[in-house]
Amino acid sequence: MKLPRLTIGTVRPGRISPMRPVPASIARPDYAETGVPRRGHEPNRKSPDVLERLRRTCHLAADVLAQVGAAVAPGVTTEELDELAHNLAVAAGAYPSPLNYNGFPKAICTSVNEVICHGIPDSRKLASGDIVNLDVTVYREGVHGDTNATFFVGPPSDDARRLVDVTRECLDRGIAAVRPGRPVSDIGRAIQDHAESHGYGVVRTFVGHGIGEQFHTDLQIPHYYTSQARTAMEEDMVFTIEPMITQGSWREVMWDDGWTAITEDRKLTAQFEHTIRVGASGAEILTLV
Repeated sequence: MKLPRLTIGTVRPGRISPMRPVPASIARPDYAETGVPRRGHEPNRKSPDVLERLRRTCHLAADVLAQVGAAVAPGVTTEELDELAHNLAVAAGAYPSPLNYNGFPKAICTSVNEVICHGIPDSRKLASGDIVNLDVTVYREGVHGDTNATFFVGPPSDDARRLVDVTRECLDRGIAAVRPGRPVSDIGRAIQDHAESHGYGVVRTFVGHGIGEQFHTDLQIPHYYTSQARTAMEEDMVFTIEPMITQGSWREVMWDDGWTAITEDRKLTAQFEHTIRVGASGAEILTLV
């Protein structure tokens, strides 16, 4: 793999091991063999049957995230965290959704320090003072459950703690804005207002998305305000809210691997995510342990 040419920042790529196998007995999403997901229409509002399957699968995703997050420590590699997540998913009869999704080589995304999202697990050891986002999605019972969180590696700096705390609050503000009949732009407005009130940026390129029998549906949930986000929220819609908040610029640059997005100024970034259902009076968070 061609390595990125970077002159500043803390993260450098390590060695990426081959894709791990998934037992043949485990049901696979449509892209598992080809790497190409289908892009057919999926309703934004889910049937009672799909919702029940989503609740169970999202709960599993949250459980895997909690267990892998507990293993974060100085000296641990993101490859080791990926192996743990892979094994936990498989042991529960689930397929790790990122694996071979558009060719992604691993079971989870691990995004360290200035990496905004889609970091590929590798042989790099985590160091005390790092922050790392673990993005876990699993496929079971024909549906995907998606969640992520940012973890401290050893004692954090004051700046890192403040960023992570505000990012978690941004997710909470976005979830609190969920109401049937309101446009999805309300979610982005709530997140952006809170982030910018603390002097932080909100990444624009990567957004929340509809989810269900497909990993990503056509529904998009921006984490910043845009009048173009006119879709009205309806009861039983299911989507992710996953704000990426930056210490500095919200703009990103890409590594040569085609996946790893980092802040253009190499400053820290954090992210939290839940899959939610629009209920009659607000959000039902599906990805809780």
